[in-house]
Amino acid sequence: MDAITSFDFSILNFIQEHFRCDFLDGVCRFMGAVGNMGLIWIVFAVVLLFFKKTRTAGMIALLSMGVAYLLGDLVIKPIVQRPRPFTFESELNMFWGVDLISKKPSNYSFPSGHSAAAWAFTTSLLIKRRTLGLIAVAPAVLMVLSRLYLYVHFPTDVLCGALLGAATAFVMVLIFKKTGLEARISKN
Repeated sequence: MDAITSFDFSILNFIQEHFRCDFLDGVCRFMGAVGNMGLIWIVFAVVLLFFKKTRTAGMIALLSMGVAYLLGDLVIKPIVQRPRPFTFESELNMFWGVDLISKKPSNYSFPSGHSAAAWAFTTSLLIKRRTLGLIAVAPAVLMVLSRLYLYVHFPTDVLCGALLGAATAFVMVLIFKKTGLEARISKN
């Protein structure tokens, strides 16, 4: 675990040293705020429910985000209990004690809920509505990068959060196909 944490801090510290600027501070704070509780992704998924062509994608996205939240925040985080980067008192953490430019999250770091929600939504769309999914990739990547920039998650947190979100989307797509839900929703 020490080797992973050391690698994670090398990336976080590189970002802090070479990319911090007022413009990115604002962009990343905005992305963090709209990503809280998966809000932006939930709003987009609900909008998809209003159109017959995108209804199935919206349902799959909402359910994928819900499952990712349940697994990530209510099961994995309490088991792993990984502290946030800004809380580490270590020679690896060059920025310990730095004033964060965003609100300090109070829960554990692994996996990233913001990343899980972003990639549950995006993967659902990539599978069901490819063009919309491709449009969602850029904000999903920006969401993940903002978590690193804001120093609230480690790179492995966001990677595993994104993988969790994508996996839940794949499983939901399979469930919808195998149970016939996809065909029933498409008819209405």
